[in-house]
Amino acid sequence: MRAFQIQDHRDFMKKLLMTETFDTFQLSEASITTFAAFHIDGSFHADYFGTQDETELTVEKDSLVLWRRVRPFFFDLTRGKNTPLSFRIVFRLAQHNTEKLLHQTGVPLSVEDINGLFLNIRFDDNGLNCVSGTSVRVFTLDKALDQAWDTMLERFFRQKQIPYL
Repeated sequence: MRAFQIQDHRDFMKKLLMTETFDTFQLSEASITTFAAFHIDGSFHADYFGTQDETELTVEKDSLVLWRRVRPFFFDLTRGKNTPLSFRIVFRLAQHNTEKLLHQTGVPLSVEDINGLFLNIRFDDNGLNCVSGTSVRVFTLDKALDQAWDTMLERFFRQKQIPYL
């Protein structure tokens, strides 16, 4: 687990809400408090789309919705002259990207052993912070997965030019 304190709130929010920076992450859940509290469950309901193009829905089917689908709605909740009082977003790395991470790093787990690799984003009076997290289905004392996920997030933030402490 690694905590990243985001330095440039305005730039981070622009990347989060107005660009594709986080669009490939799955949304586990989100909540935001403005004039009221709103909660978003990231469960994907493919039946809503009927018989639309299956190739676009394959990534999300039987899983979580991608951030790119929710981002416009979340952006609408943040718009206005007042800053939200707080928000929290829990992203999960998509399974195919988890497989890539395992393959690239040689972590001795299978994708079936992993519940998820998470990025928790929290904004409140204490600032804007991102915290990594892992959840596995098997008992292990090996921290290689945690370290690989933290390293991947560090690279992601550097690549996307998101300054942090």
